Amino acid sequence: MIAPLKGFPGSGNFARGVHPPGRKEMAAEAAIEDLPTPAQIAIPLLQHTGAACEPLVKLKDTVELGQKVGDSTGFISSPVHASVNGTVAMLSVTTLPNGRHVRTVPIKTGPEQLAGEALRQEIFGGDWPTSGFDALAPEQIAAAAHEAGLVGLGGAAFPTHVKLMRNEKRPVDALLVNGCECEPYLASDYRLMVEAAAPIVTGALLAARACGAKRMVIAVEDNKRPAAEALRQAAEGTVVQVAVVRTKYPMGGERQVVPAVFRRDVPTGGLPLDVGVVVMNVGTAAALARAVLRGKPLTHRVVSVTGAGIARPKNLLVPVGASYADLIEYCGGLRPDAARVIAGGPMMGFALNALNVPVTKGTSGVVVLTHDEVRRSEETACVRCGRCVDVCPLRLVPSRMALASRYGDLELARRYHLQACVECGCCAYVCPAGIPLVQLMRVGKAQLVKG
Repeated sequence: MIAPLKGFPGSGNFARGVHPPGRKEMAAEAAIEDLPTPAQIAIPLLQHTGAACEPLVKLKDTVELGQKVGDSTGFISSPVHASVNGTVAMLSVTTLPNGRHVRTVPIKTGPEQLAGEALRQEIFGGDWPTSGFDALAPEQIAAAAHEAGLVGLGGAAFPTHVKLMRNEKRPVDALLVNGCECEPYLASDYRLMVEAAAPIVTGALLAARACGAKRMVIAVEDNKRPAAEALRQAAEGTVVQVAVVRTKYPMGGERQVVPAVFRRDVPTGGLPLDVGVVVMNVGTAAALARAVLRGKPLTHRVVSVTGAGIARPKNLLVPVGASYADLIEYCGGLRPDAARVIAGGPMMGFALNALNVPVTKGTSGVVVLTHDEVRRSEETACVRCGRCVDVCPLRLVPSRMALASRYGDLELARRYHLQACVECGCCAYVCPAGIPLVQLMRVGKAQLVKG
């Protein structure tokens, strides 16, 4: 019997899921540091769900920090901005960790840069008001989010302005700011909540004003008590509440945290908006406060660089477009037994085959695993044990979807709701046959898009 979550309709938990080792101790106590400005950065023109941007600059153009360098006329899209002062190099194409080939705007950095304490103060410092927002029109807040290039910083990278725009057919009564950083190893959101709780609370109030939510909740797992306390102190005197939920993977998923807090089940293939909830990552909330109140775009984000294969795990404030190699070098480089570098966390991330790949708005971490950690048993045949079904938080049948994808039976995969899979990796984590279930489902999804 699960006890109810105090002060909230939900129990603080969700059905199924798994409990992988957290291993967050490597980076959790490392205060955020500033990555020294790299010699060159590369701004991908597609860092979000939706239409790619077209470049607004050309070779040898001089750009300044915060200048828009790519834009799109698509509704579901988001502009991109220079994260340094510098000069535009020859436009090129790069391959992101998810395998997508995208155009980039390379920028050679100049000698004068906003860095160090000045940069930190410009992004997180100063006063963050918690009242007086009635003077702001909801449309004004959504427009500021769009102009600033805000997207979901939890990984999905869905354009924020689309979430914030009111829809009479699907009214919103609750805003949930998601501080449930459930991926093992990663601590970037945790450090942000501990060190910069004030802009998160301000961003929550602004987001609620935009989308029409009357209830505002920040959800934090119970293994992050210092973050919950920092948020409660920052929210004192406001209507923003902090809900401490169970530590469980994947609590950070929309379809898990919404029922855990509000006891509302998001329908299969649906969105939290279908049950009157808007979900926003804590980093996105802080960026929204900066965009609306200071007119500043999203140019930097916090990234965890961690794992047993990295010399000195850290949490870094990174300019978008810096390479993974820049981050790893600043953290002392790879240890001799490093075997795999992952963009994101080990459950949902992508293994890198090169390090000269740019950090995007959705990059939350870099995890380096050792040979001992990546060693796995040989794949064998599915024994129909049902473990993947037992742990799937969406109540899907992963083995059927994955094997249908493997053998090209896309109609069968569709009938088993392949496209509803969020690729959380719970199924692969418990599979005794070592079947690469998530990879097979990714292949199947790609085939469905082509077909």
